[in-house]
Amino acid sequence: MYDEEEDPFTRQLIGLAMDVHRQLGPGLMESTYERAFCLELTEHGIAYSQQLRVPVFYKGHLIGEYRPDLVVEGRVVIEIKSVEHLIGVHRAQVLAYMRALNIPVGLILNFYTEVLRTGIKRLAI
Repeated sequence: MYDEEEDPFTRQLIGLAMDVHRQLGPGLMESTYERAFCLELTEHGIAYSQQLRVPVFYKGHLIGEYRPDLVVEGRVVIEIKSVEHLIGVHRAQVLAYMRALNIPVGLILNFYTEVLRTGIKRLAI
């Protein structure tokens, strides 16, 4: 069972995201935060895949692909947002990525907030 309080890896990732938010502040485009966060991951020696193509099948037919923002060390799916409010579809989107990739932990990081801590959602399946 996933226990977010006992997960030092996601705490580390959140700390890196907070560093990005402290430097850049709210109000920029998602792609800007994604690039800055990737620089932090690289600087800290953390492996990641960016905009990984994940096939979507329906009744055995390939019908499209998912594109999660980041998959970190094959252990955490991260979706970067810069929106006024997170809504249910943001959560559903990350859960779909997690199920497709068989990754039990996901983070939604909404950089639009004044304090990033209020824009973080941890998900587990």
